[in-house]
Amino acid sequence: MNIEHYEFAGEGMQRVYENKKWMVGIKNWKPANDITGIDCLERHNKTDELFVLTEGECTLIYANETKNGLEFGCVKMVPGKVFNIPATLWHNTITQKDTKMILIEDSNTSMENSDILKLDEDQIKNIRSLV
Repeated sequence: MNIEHYEFAGEGMQRVYENKKWMVGIKNWKPANDITGIDCLERHNKTDELFVLTEGECTLIYANETKNGLEFGCVKMVPGKVFNIPATLWHNTITQKDTKMILIEDSNTSMENSDILKLDEDQIKNIRSLV
């Protein structure tokens, strides 16, 4: 038996380890996560998602649904700290080209139990002003 190791240097996210209960992925910058490319939020309806920033910069953006529409917020990640995105919270990441993160989530998290919300121009402007 040997110790295994995993890496991913491409754009975007790749699952690098998975078992029946949980998954570990590496998430790097991609154009859709740049401040100039952000156009949607996502939510996972059954599972939390954890992020750990290892390199670069990342701002987690999120939105809560209120009777007046979406209420946006953001959190600037700190390297080495674990950030939890609770199930059903709308969210996305704003990253820069040198950003690398580790993400951990239930291995059953998929687009079948997640949603994507396309943002309109006013919502995108709101997010950009927060970041």
